[in-house]
Amino acid sequence: MNNKVVYAEEAIVTSTNTGTEVTAEIDNFKFEQHLDAFVAQQKIPMRWNGRVYVGNMHGMEFTTTGPKQSVKYTGR
Repeated sequence: MNNKVVYAEEAIVTSTNTGTEVTAEIDNFKFEQHLDAFVAQQKIPMRWNGRVYVGNMHGMEFTTTGPKQSVKYTGR
C-alpha cells in the first residue's frame, strides 16, 4: 500500500496584533517552506520560520501553523 499526504485548502490565520483568527484559503503551498493565504481576497505571502508560517500585510503580522493534513491510503 502507498500512502499519500493530502493538505486542506484552508487554514486558520491569526493576527499577532489583535489575536483575531480567520479562516483563509491556501494556495501555492510547499510544506515547511511557504504558502499564500487569502484573507478577504487579499493575498498574504507567508514563509516558514521553523515553527509557524509568518507573513505581513499593511503593517500587520499574521501567523498560521498551515493547513491540516490527512493521509490517503492507495493501492489494495
